[in-house]
Amino acid sequence: MVLTGIHHVGVAVTDLDESIELYKSALGAELVKRARNEKEGIEAAFIHTGTGEVELLSATRPDSPVGRFLAKRGPGLHHVAYGVTDIAQALADARAAGLELIDAEPRMGLHGSMIAFVHPKSLGGVLTEFVET
Repeated sequence: MVLTGIHHVGVAVTDLDESIELYKSALGAELVKRARNEKEGIEAAFIHTGTGEVELLSATRPDSPVGRFLAKRGPGLHHVAYGVTDIAQALADARAAGLELIDAEPRMGLHGSMIAFVHPKSLGGVLTEFVET
């Protein structure tokens, strides 16, 4: 597997508009894009922070993955996403390394790239996302 670097960090928030304003006013971050995925029950805002990116995630319904995360843990770090050059190979390598995959097959993410998640119990309690770059 070849990681191209940290693609973004996902942060679960209870109020997306308030969080966008906080990142803009306190950190000078720039809102690049907002997107919704009704199937997954999430709305996201992509915030540039210098050379990095933060994905603010809010739940559009309580039974969504982010809604359940917020109910159990509250707002905070949700996942770390790593860029990979070949997501199919990254998933095959992860399987071979004994990692438990949430997504057996890649799917289209809100960034417009193919993504897949690795279960947090496989990587020290951190939900991990692969993003094909």
